[in-house]
Amino acid sequence: MKKYVVELTSEERRQLEELIKKGKVGGYKIRHAQMLLKADQGKEGPGWHDKQIADAFGAHLTTVESLRKRLVEQGLDAALQRKKQACPPRERKLDGDGEARLIALACSKPPEGRNEWTLRLLADRLVELSVVDSISHMTVSRTLKKTSSSLG
Repeated sequence: MKKYVVELTSEERRQLEELIKKGKVGGYKIRHAQMLLKADQGKEGPGWHDKQIADAFGAHLTTVESLRKRLVEQGLDAALQRKKQACPPRERKLDGDGEARLIALACSKPPEGRNEWTLRLLADRLVELSVVDSISHMTVSRTLKKTSSSLG
């Protein structure tokens, strides 16, 4: 027995069918709407099993299960949206001050014996200056690219 049973009202079915026909929304919303219509256990719905839905729409079984759960617990609007992340996956290494220090460093004179700064040298210098505990040269690269700075 399923814990989260989808039983759509006729109004909810109408909303989902209109959303699918309109086609002017994100693809994931249309896909979620189609999945919910197939999962409907009400008198108008086909009542497909999660595995059938996952196979038909090329989704993972847990996607269908979590879609069902969101509909029952949070309502139709929440089920049609992507799940929001509780927090960012990682904290940023460089805040605004750190970025400013990096840019100033990149624009400064390179170390003795060097013609120009390399990404690895910049990363090492940021650690030496205690701007950050550790940082990769790729993070330095992305930060400089984002700020449209050049090393030249």
